[in-house]
Amino acid sequence: MAFRVFRLIAGLIAGLAALYLAITGVLEIVAAADGAGDFRTPVLKVVCAVAVLGVYWYTLVAPTRVRRVIENILSIPELVKKLAFTLALLAIYRIGFHIPLPGLDQARLMEMTAQQTGTALGRVLETVAIFTGGNLTQSTLFGLGVMPYITASIIFQLLGTVVPSIERLQREGPAGRRKIQEYTRYATVGLCIIQGMFWMRTMGAYFYPEYSPGFVWTIGVLGMTTGTLFLMWLGEQIDEYGIGNGISLLIMAGIVSRMPSAVLYVVNNATLDLTGGEGQIGPIKILVLAAMFVFVVAGAILITQGQRRIPIQQARQVRGRRMTAGGRHYLPLRVNHGGVMPIIFASSLMMFPTIVFGTLNRQWNNSALTFLAREFDYGAFLYELTYVAMIFFFAYFWTTVQFKPKELADQLRDYGHFIPGLRPGRRTAEYLERVMERITYVGAAFLAVIAVIPSVISNLMGIPFFVAAFLGGTGLLITISVTLDLVQRIEAQLVMRNYGGFLGEGARIKGAYA
Repeated sequence: MAFRVFRLIAGLIAGLAALYLAITGVLEIVAAADGAGDFRTPVLKVVCAVAVLGVYWYTLVAPTRVRRVIENILSIPELVKKLAFTLALLAIYRIGFHIPLPGLDQARLMEMTAQQTGTALGRVLETVAIFTGGNLTQSTLFGLGVMPYITASIIFQLLGTVVPSIERLQREGPAGRRKIQEYTRYATVGLCIIQGMFWMRTMGAYFYPEYSPGFVWTIGVLGMTTGTLFLMWLGEQIDEYGIGNGISLLIMAGIVSRMPSAVLYVVNNATLDLTGGEGQIGPIKILVLAAMFVFVVAGAILITQGQRRIPIQQARQVRGRRMTAGGRHYLPLRVNHGGVMPIIFASSLMMFPTIVFGTLNRQWNNSALTFLAREFDYGAFLYELTYVAMIFFFAYFWTTVQFKPKELADQLRDYGHFIPGLRPGRRTAEYLERVMERITYVGAAFLAVIAVIPSVISNLMGIPFFVAAFLGGTGLLITISVTLDLVQRIEAQLVMRNYGGFLGEGARIKGAYA
């Protein structure tokens, strides 16, 4: 019954959307035939109308595996409530995303950001938007995004390795984690105030003259701080009552919302010229973007699900009067143990030399500063080389902080498990550390390739950075990683209730289960 209602509502929405696109597309084609316009946009609307109906038929009408999965999901009331709750909070996030701060001239601010497109500052703002889920180009309520909260969480994770009191809290279980979470919230408030002060100081030239600068400055800082705290609360509510990682879903929602603009830019500037002129995207460039998209999607799935499985043997046990042989299983070690954190760290730090050297070169123009400003601009050789080196450094650094081979070896020994051919204790820890070092190199190399692709393609082929970044770079990598995590959580809910998962009956997502 629930599936039929859902299919009816989805059919009405898809039918109305397809009808609107088809009618407007046909009318624009007729107008373009009289020499009043271009054919590309109306033809795209008609194609989109057909695609909407095709997707609806394939997913909800035809007897496909996708339809069976949706039927299974809708047959679990608890899972439906979690999905609806998550979607509702994401909708609230998107509404608040467009609420501007009071006292700022948004029109002038958007003109400034449009002028900065392609410059160092413009790319910094685009990079910040990818990683934070915020939008500083319009100074909205959620302008800072969730980056202050993520920064505070990372700080306390790092402090747990050097501060004994925080390390003890981490070992206390749920009570200790709640205490650390409380400290993280306090630190988030402080970081929001500091970042909001810097941003409002930068935006001083765009205040309305009718308002007092001190009033606008104070309201702006409080507004952005409140917005970030509200996003933090939304993420925690999704973690508790919804499905998926709340903060990651908020970041992914911000990235996905920008992807249609990148696709529309490609469509509106497409040309049949093989190479494409200034500001145009020819077939070769489109093929390159498509290849980037396929490569990042396939590589992200491979590197996210990839594991090195270490064989683990359980020692023999005496049960009653009988000696039972120990079981044999595996210890999975993730190839990309740090996720996207190395890219976030490296991108955050690489913003500073680009801005600093560019500012100094404009104030004191000399050969040395000109060289540094040119070489540390996005896409330059020295910038990309430093960027790759920092990704490798932070990949190993994050793995060192998160992965503790000595503690893992001690746990294996305490539970009576051992790696065949190795003595428990120090030898096992050394072996695990050596294996993790090798597979971390592979994961860091893949992250470096993904991070460098957008800027290299943008500079070599003249494709705007925001198009290359969202169709074949870090933004797409984050989207794929979060989507895989969400799919695995839904898969676990289905499997727990003996329903077939996304790959059908008896099949499981590779790498999702140890």
